[in-house]
Amino acid sequence: MKIKYTTMIVKDMDESIKFYRDIMGFEIDSQYDLGQAGAITLLKGEGETMIEIIKNPVDEPGLFSIGMDVEDINSTVKELKSKGAKITMEPTPITVGTLAFLEDPNGVRIALIQHQ
Repeated sequence: MKIKYTTMIVKDMDESIKFYRDIMGFEIDSQYDLGQAGAITLLKGEGETMIEIIKNPVDEPGLFSIGMDVEDINSTVKELKSKGAKITMEPTPITVGTLAFLEDPNGVRIALIQHQ
């Protein structure tokens, strides 16, 4: 597994984009307007790792999850379960592949993604 992205919930999308782009040196990779559900911006730094910032009316600002790329999500989830991991969402199809969630002992969400 390798870390692919970190997701943060933000209060102000424009202010957050300016910070990560103008101060931290990230480039906007893509943006998605979700209407009343909010907005998502993916920012790319050096290498392959990205920051995903989300503004929505539901979640409180702060770290939301860490996203990890996996080759075979079903076998990865099975192996993690056998080691005692708390799976909070079983593998579920999404537009870019398959997604599952687990939690670490501190309640930090870890997203596992198998891209198509």
